[in-house]
Amino acid sequence: MKIIIVGATGTMGKFLVKALENEHDIIKAASKDTDIDVDITSPESIENMFKQIGSFDALISTAGPTFVGPWSKLNNETFRNGVEGKMMGQINLVLIGQKYINPKGSFSLITGALTHEPQVNFANASAANGAVEGFVRAAAIELENGVRINAISPTVIENSPQYFPYFPGEIPTTMRQLEFMFRKSVFGKVTGHVIKP
Repeated sequence: MKIIIVGATGTMGKFLVKALENEHDIIKAASKDTDIDVDITSPESIENMFKQIGSFDALISTAGPTFVGPWSKLNNETFRNGVEGKMMGQINLVLIGQKYINPKGSFSLITGALTHEPQVNFANASAANGAVEGFVRAAAIELENGVRINAISPTVIENSPQYFPYFPGEIPTTMRQLEFMFRKSVFGKVTGHVIKP
């Protein structure tokens, strides 16, 4: 399969590239230093990415900037980090990508436990996650040609210990769990699901 991994230079993206590259044709996309540069906050950049790649079988997104910080710093400007990044960035990967994806292909977007288990400093991410999950459920009943879509919703991941203090009492999602959550989405038959560890 020809699989695009958006966010391929991040912690999750790097792991998934290594997990899948021996089995499939992996196209790595990120903001810099990879196969194809893409700014997911720009619809034009996303369109250009797909034009360069052409048809593909699956897209995995581990990208999506949000604002992380105290409630007192949250305002219209900072809140738009998540709206334009994790929310619209990922939604546009689908809205634009549906013109290029092969029949029976799949989109796998990243959300997270913050949707239902909010933590201090992450209100922006919680809102963006919830919007993406709502979009995934709605898109699943309208995408054509057998194209599937799911959201992957881990809690804090084991390879990001710098975030552990922000998630008291949460058992980290292992990288192996993360891999198989994405495998379920890409290679399984489910659609419109929020896949959790």
